[in-house]
Amino acid sequence: MHRATQMGETVPELPEVETVRRGLQPAMEGQRIARADIRRAGLRWPFPADMGERLQGQRVDRLRRRAKYILADLSSGETLIIHLGMSGRMLISGAVQGRFHAAHPTPEKHDHVVLDMENGARVTFNDARRFGAMDLCATPDLDEHRLLAGLGPEPLGNGFDESYLVACLRGRNTPIKSALLDQKIVAGLGNIYVCEVLHRTGISPRRKAANLAPRRIRTLVPAIRDVLSEAIESGGSSLRDHRQTNGELGYFQHNFRVYDRQGQPCPTPHCQGEITRIVQSGRSSFYCPTCQR
Repeated sequence: MHRATQMGETVPELPEVETVRRGLQPAMEGQRIARADIRRAGLRWPFPADMGERLQGQRVDRLRRRAKYILADLSSGETLIIHLGMSGRMLISGAVQGRFHAAHPTPEKHDHVVLDMENGARVTFNDARRFGAMDLCATPDLDEHRLLAGLGPEPLGNGFDESYLVACLRGRNTPIKSALLDQKIVAGLGNIYVCEVLHRTGISPRRKAANLAPRRIRTLVPAIRDVLSEAIESGGSSLRDHRQTNGELGYFQHNFRVYDRQGQPCPTPHCQGEITRIVQSGRSSFYCPTCQR
């Protein structure tokens, strides 16, 4: 299994988290946790009481995602909530469905939670910076959990459509970039993909959401879905060292139009502009001032 440092200041976004979830599915879904080795008291926050005992022996009935969280529904009626933070990685070792990943490595310093599954796979949560998190919650109460309460609809789900977004942005006197990053409006969107979406739709990140005509707001919904779907199929974006659970790099970064391309020519046909970087609310925004209005 390849080891790697994590993504610098870039937090894994929805496509990266979804890629990790899909990689974990063959190893975890439908399998019991034969052994849960909890190697420290917590990460960003303390782990729940008796977490090892509550995980051990439980079957993972379903592995799903909500925003940037991975959710493992357990046979006990609880759900394990996993957040990768800035540097968290889920590593798989052992044979899964006939595919040999690697022999189980000796746990390293930053391997904080090690789950040995009944099928022989090992899932290791490695987090060098310890900004990640794990928690347990009764499954029926998930929507009220402090990490999940108030999240907006999933951008790839049926609850997110043109009418919804037009209504949400009406009268909102904040830049459209900030509005799309608001997890209460739409769950899981992050800085990279909002930059890419705004370039595809020709909308400046500086434009106030309230000043956008409904017809322009409507163009955002299919663009958001397209960008996220393309990124997921590409295994996410590896800017510094995001890795999939099999150790491979994602490659959507090769398709970036604007993100991290400051000073390069705008890729829009017939546009003579140059990609510019500005800072909004402490985050870098990359855009073309010529074709994004």
